[in-house]
Amino acid sequence: MSQMVRKMIKLEKPPTDDNETGGEHLTNPAQSEAEAQRAKAFAMLTIPKLYNLNETIAASLFAVATYPWELLPRIGDHIIELGRSLSPDRFIQTADNIWIARSAQVAPTAVIGGPAIIDEEAQIRHCAYIRGNVIVGKRAVVGNSTELKNALLFNEVQVPHYNYVGDSILGFRSHLGAGAVVSNLKSDKSLVQIKIADDAYATGLKKCGALLGDQVEVGCGSVLNPGTVIGRESIIYPLSMVRGYIPPDSIYKNQGEVILKQA
Repeated sequence: MSQMVRKMIKLEKPPTDDNETGGEHLTNPAQSEAEAQRAKAFAMLTIPKLYNLNETIAASLFAVATYPWELLPRIGDHIIELGRSLSPDRFIQTADNIWIARSAQVAPTAVIGGPAIIDEEAQIRHCAYIRGNVIVGKRAVVGNSTELKNALLFNEVQVPHYNYVGDSILGFRSHLGAGAVVSNLKSDKSLVQIKIADDAYATGLKKCGALLGDQVEVGCGSVLNPGTVIGRESIIYPLSMVRGYIPPDSIYKNQGEVILKQA
């Protein structure tokens, strides 16, 4: 290796202290600002920004993660652990790893596969299909011909008419209009990324549906693409095709038109 090459490599090495350069280490202001903006954007994806953990029986699950999608592979095991601790005065274990609250209403035509927990006063209506790894919160509604798979529904969530929700977390009082579905697998089967502010966060997951914050409203016939994150109290217009991150308190009209709610 020539002396010139060795010199270039040495110059590219960042100084380890001020004495090495005879002064303070200079930083690129534009780069620092970009990194700060990136950190601020990703902070909006964290669990506290999306969910009130007082509104789920599975609050302890969230203690092990920073971002909600990190919990998706853990739902099934957590159900089994949590189910074994539930009081038989309040819950009936109807089959292996299936616990249903005594106050819940389950239609005789509904199908529930385990692991699953159906919390108190929830409604599982006619022809609902719960495929396993599912928690349905207190007073939640799983309606006619709705299918759930590897999903966590906070209290009072409503998925009442012809919905599909897979590999997803739906926050307190969030609601899917009739026929709204969550897509959890990309067409090319590649790993899902969470896109926000011209950047992306790699989930490492092949299947990752939607993460809905508390009190999100999704209009009828909408499709939430893999890796969609919707901030608290946002509204999605009917027949929307949604992907990426939608800020809290927003109204999503179409991909190019997302506005903040008026005070």
